[in-house]
Amino acid sequence: MVKKEFRKSALKKLNSIPKFQRYAIDKKISSKLETLINKLNPKSILFYLPMPIEVDLRELIKKERKRGRKILVPKLENESFKMVEFRLPLEENSFNIPEPKSSNFKYKQVDLLIVPVVGIDKNAQRVGFGKGMYDRFFATLKKRPIVVFVQRKPIVAKEFLCQNHDIGCDFYISSKELNI
Repeated sequence: MVKKEFRKSALKKLNSIPKFQRYAIDKKISSKLETLINKLNPKSILFYLPMPIEVDLRELIKKERKRGRKILVPKLENESFKMVEFRLPLEENSFNIPEPKSSNFKYKQVDLLIVPVVGIDKNAQRVGFGKGMYDRFFATLKKRPIVVFVQRKPIVAKEFLCQNHDIGCDFYISSKELNI
């Protein structure tokens, strides 16, 4: 199977999860992620702001912010993004993804990176939406952060689909336990 076919199949599976089940799944994943965050104790975390197909971690963002952690989110910039501090109000970018308004301050490092995935390959590398934004962003970091992939339903290819530049994870969290 090629990456493009896998992505299409994975998106179909993720979109088939009934809306009424998404809330419970997201709560379960948030709880698992919160436990991991407490264990790792990072000073800064890059979360994402979700599209409907992605795990909604906004309540966890609020909790971690109250705990005094530096919360960063992606802000679209050309064909990649920059890290900006999470703050309200949010506005939708050209991909209809919420993000904070413009900021001139760019963060260069982060301790923990939370990344949504469409699927992963046999090597635990990310299959995303096909734009390569996380890969380009990841390549700009001077020090590799701990990377956690999150996904509502585990969708894992039985073969290697990704290339060397595709990011891999240290931890993978979904609605079901999975050893990678």
